[in-house]
Amino acid sequence: MAQTEALPIDNTKKIKAGKNIKRGILNIFLGVYALLTLYPLIWLFISAFKSNNEIYAAPFALPESLKWDNFVRAWEVSGMGKAMINSFIVTIVSLALLLVLGGALVAYAISRFQFKFRNAIYALLLFGLLIPVHSTLVPLFTMMNEVKILDTYLALILPYFSFELPIAVFLLAAFMGSFSKEMEEAAFIDGCGYWGIFWKIMFPLSLPALSTVGIIGFLRFWNEFAFALVFINDSALRTIPLTLSVFSTGYSTDYSLTLAAMAISVIPVVVLFLIMQDRIMQGMVAGAVKG
Repeated sequence: MAQTEALPIDNTKKIKAGKNIKRGILNIFLGVYALLTLYPLIWLFISAFKSNNEIYAAPFALPESLKWDNFVRAWEVSGMGKAMINSFIVTIVSLALLLVLGGALVAYAISRFQFKFRNAIYALLLFGLLIPVHSTLVPLFTMMNEVKILDTYLALILPYFSFELPIAVFLLAAFMGSFSKEMEEAAFIDGCGYWGIFWKIMFPLSLPALSTVGIIGFLRFWNEFAFALVFINDSALRTIPLTLSVFSTGYSTDYSLTLAAMAISVIPVVVLFLIMQDRIMQGMVAGAVKG
């Protein structure tokens, strides 16, 4: 009898041991993958403290001494202070237009109302995801030159907002479409209009999706180079990506200052991601299941 009862216990231990082994292997795999993913960022910050000779001689070794003056020189030579202000202005204004006036309102109308040409408008917006962004550089340059907005913040804000609008509407419409109609009906009974429903119910409930759209937009606007290169010639309006090119000429590149400047430019993105990382997947998958 004792032997008969011991068998299920042994099987349970074996099952638990098997699960622990699988979990351990999975954790090791995920740890290695995380290390490989983070290594370029780690290498960037390590190399930012090296001299050019150290970078050439031992690119993957630790620095012999921490050269903090690389960051000071990179900041002064490239004018990163002004460039960072310009990047913040362009990014924040573009995000404000995208999240409030563009993505949220358009997604609210498409996801909660039935009207003529609704599907056609939604399809047209989604078609914007298929347009190669850089193929529009020449026509956009011509248009902006005609309306005299080259070398202004608008030359970057308008295309940033326009090309990010399709993905914003796609994510927000899927998210808002998962809300029950009963909430709106209850709000109507309490005397709330469409604007009140949007600002008091839909907008607050959509914060996870708005956070996801905001993070994606911030990364794209902050790192964008091609539009800034073509549409901005005034050195006082240069953004962060443009300032990184001042350390490279046709004949040589100062890698120590370039890497230091890149490390400085990455810090706001890393901080934002660490603060908002929990919202990314929450906003991406929250609208996947209705009800």
